[in-house]
Amino acid sequence: MKLKKNPLVTVYITNHNYGKYITKAINSVLNQSMDNFELIIIDDGSKDNSKKIIDKFQKNKKIISVFQKNKGLTVSNNLAIRLSRGKYIMRLDADDWLDVNALQIMSNYLEKNKKIGLVFPDYFEVDEKGNIINLVRRHDFKKVKLLDKPAHGACTMIRKECLTKIGGYSEQFDRQDGYYLWVKFIQRYGVMNINLPLFFYRQHNASLTKNEEKIIKTRSDIIKINTFKNNSQKKALAILPVRGYEINPHNYFLKKLKNKPLGCWVIDALIKTKKISKVLVTTSDEKILKFLKKKYKNKILFLKRNLNLSGINVALDETITKSIRYAKKRKVNFDYVFQLTYKTPFIQSNDLDSFVYLMEFFKTDEVLGVRSETDRIYKHNGSTLELLNKNSNLKLERDEIYRGISGIRLFKKNQNKNKYKKLILGHYVLDQKSSHTINSELDWRIANFI
Repeated sequence: MKLKKNPLVTVYITNHNYGKYITKAINSVLNQSMDNFELIIIDDGSKDNSKKIIDKFQKNKKIISVFQKNKGLTVSNNLAIRLSRGKYIMRLDADDWLDVNALQIMSNYLEKNKKIGLVFPDYFEVDEKGNIINLVRRHDFKKVKLLDKPAHGACTMIRKECLTKIGGYSEQFDRQDGYYLWVKFIQRYGVMNINLPLFFYRQHNASLTKNEEKIIKTRSDIIKINTFKNNSQKKALAILPVRGYEINPHNYFLKKLKNKPLGCWVIDALIKTKKISKVLVTTSDEKILKFLKKKYKNKILFLKRNLNLSGINVALDETITKSIRYAKKRKVNFDYVFQLTYKTPFIQSNDLDSFVYLMEFFKTDEVLGVRSETDRIYKHNGSTLELLNKNSNLKLERDEIYRGISGIRLFKKNQNKNKYKKLILGHYVLDQKSSHTINSELDWRIANFI
């Protein structure tokens, strides 16, 4: 089948064992208010009844069907690019579906705004049965300056010319194709959102986005690869302040977690971290200093901390400043400063490297270690408890709240000279295991089971 002219838009559906959903996805494309499109359906080695369902649509002249052995999402994405004839291209996952005006609205925007290479809408989250759970509203990207919150991987419309120039999708990664595309795209082309909900994003147990640890690892690798290409040699000094036993008799630093002192877990991760030039431990406790000097010798730096700076209610600013000065005297080469805690034993070298890569890629003043806060958060306003994060069926991106993890942050070494400057703060979301912080016996027992 050969059409007389190329369509304006190519939509492609990737499917793997989503036979119970794919009919709705296909019909949502065929029922669009605009007619100038083609639909490519790529079945990626399904074992269910998907082929039988897709075959029912074979007579439709707008549809091209491809059946292949299971090769994964990114391979299917690149196949769709090669097969597509549209000026604009968009992926639709087989378990999601489009608003009837989605193609018309997004293609109209790209037609009128030649400097924009990628446009994405707001969307509805729906449950497994298709019932609407939430309306997700993105930021107004006319006002966004920090582009560290990517568009959704699917239902994002892209100029095919731009997508081809950046080399399509990397087949090195089996997930987070949208994040990869975003990181590549924002370096060369303009991006914009449309504050209208134009697709329905199904939430269910089989969703690829459920595995948080793998998602974060993949995003870190994507940022790393793109920062390496910029040939950056910048590194960080890691400062680990430790309050001694004279201040806190219940200090966990030397207590063994799985046959290794708790304080050594983070130090060992820091030593392995490629973007850390030196680790500096500062404490007033002679017992801890003696232990560390014997174990690590010349591998890390040690700074005796004044006892009056070690108090529970004493801010860390002066301790950090003295540590930076000491590192400079020791001729340590660094551009950034890491402030950490020994109480997060499961933080990984990959996590720590990612702070530096994110700082460099997004040109922020700081990067904070955080967790997204989904529980209800209140503050007392003098009259009652006021809800800070609106827990409703409307999820506004501007209302998202993050919880800082034990003051973990990366910042520029000369940042204190610009203390009146309004800082641009980036964030690195630690997974649940990496963010586990030991502040109590219960935390300790949990750590032993992790």
